[in-house]
Amino acid sequence: MKTLHELEFDNSYARLPAIFYSRHAPTPLAQSHLVHFNAAAARLIDLDPEQASHPDFVDTLTGRRPLPGSDPLAMCYAGHQFGHYVPRLGDGRALLLGEVRNGAGEKWDLHLKGSGETLYSRGGDGRSVLRSAIREYLCSEAMHGLGIPTTRALCITGSTEDVYREQIETGAMLLRLAPSHVRFGSFEYFYYEQRFDELRILADYVLAQHFGHLRESGNPYLALLREVIASTARLVAGWQAVGFAHGVMNSDNMSIHGITLDYGPFGFLDRYQADFVCNHSDHRSRYAFNRQPDIALFNLSCLAQALLPLIDSQPEAAAELAKAELAEFEALFTDDYAARMRARLGLQQKLPGDQVLCDELLSLMEDNGVDYSLLFRSLSEPQPSAARALFADPRACDAWMQRYQARLQAENVPAAERSRRMKQVNPKYILRNHLAETAIRKAADDGDYSEIDRLMTLLQQPFDEHPGMDSFAAPPPDWARHIQVSCSS
Repeated sequence: MKTLHELEFDNSYARLPAIFYSRHAPTPLAQSHLVHFNAAAARLIDLDPEQASHPDFVDTLTGRRPLPGSDPLAMCYAGHQFGHYVPRLGDGRALLLGEVRNGAGEKWDLHLKGSGETLYSRGGDGRSVLRSAIREYLCSEAMHGLGIPTTRALCITGSTEDVYREQIETGAMLLRLAPSHVRFGSFEYFYYEQRFDELRILADYVLAQHFGHLRESGNPYLALLREVIASTARLVAGWQAVGFAHGVMNSDNMSIHGITLDYGPFGFLDRYQADFVCNHSDHRSRYAFNRQPDIALFNLSCLAQALLPLIDSQPEAAAELAKAELAEFEALFTDDYAARMRARLGLQQKLPGDQVLCDELLSLMEDNGVDYSLLFRSLSEPQPSAARALFADPRACDAWMQRYQARLQAENVPAAERSRRMKQVNPKYILRNHLAETAIRKAADDGDYSEIDRLMTLLQQPFDEHPGMDSFAAPPPDWARHIQVSCSS
């Protein structure tokens, strides 16, 4: 393990042409202090967790004392926001400090959110608030614990500085890690600017840095599109299976690595509701839970459009090749989602009627106000009939339960073994909004970060039993049912 100053820092993105970014130094917040540190994320970059207690740690990672070799910059990109193309967005409140390669050869970007104004701030203050920093910090770790590809977060730093959103809040910074922060919108920017030379430079950079195995294919740019389509299909299938709603699936919030990026007004399902909308600013329900697969395909089509000049010099030929790849998305998503849901139901074999069985259960859950995560965890018990008590009208699920019991008998697996396997894919603990809200209130009002500690322990091991922690697996209390999550950060 290494000290902070022993990390092998670089910034390969900074060696691209100047149009790709603008250089900025972070603007430190007043009286910065460490709110929380993620030792598991530190190990990704071979950083000794003991470094969090070093006197210079906060100053170094918030820009007051720059790391040797770092080259902070704000990345330029565009994107489709709520279906409409916005020609230039970019990092308006975040900076790419640089990248670190660990001993395994993996590259991790260090991206500082809340670091001050940049060229792309569009009139904003470039700051984050403690509320949003805690939410992203907890949720990225929750998603990792659930096995869903995601950015990770190394630490949160707080301050005494006021930041105005709907009200006065406390400013904070979040340092997150990702293989890269290249987005679908990064390609869109150069395509719509008709800067095809720079578009090729970006694609070649991405291939060289992250998809080297594709460079020798007959058409590496088409192969890149194919790989992103597949990883995005798997990602969204994971979201749907665990009941996660992203909230703002703009194309600039979609990663070329197929990882969950940019946690804004996200939400996990409590009661199952197919058209659940977690973003109160999404007035037309564009990003409703059940629309996420369609929106993913829309965003992939935006990426495909941007790659057309590289895929083939003949526009019509390029379009046909891209369309053929996009046509694979539905099957990729459907197969992955079906496999995940079979596993959640304890089904190893793939038999006709399995999807109907699953769809009927979801419909019954919606009609009866059943908690999504609790239902699948209850089915994971050796006697799954205990799940019956979760229904407003327990008799409503009796016919389904009989069919399910018969289907389990076809598996010919002992109940204890089935239960063990199901509990490995059906979490007991998820990041419910009220849990995050409690942690935020304690941190913001009292400077008490103990709730973050507790949640991190549960979310890093969400499938395990944690004695004395059953209240964290319970449905939200009445006071929490109308919590609204703002887009503002």
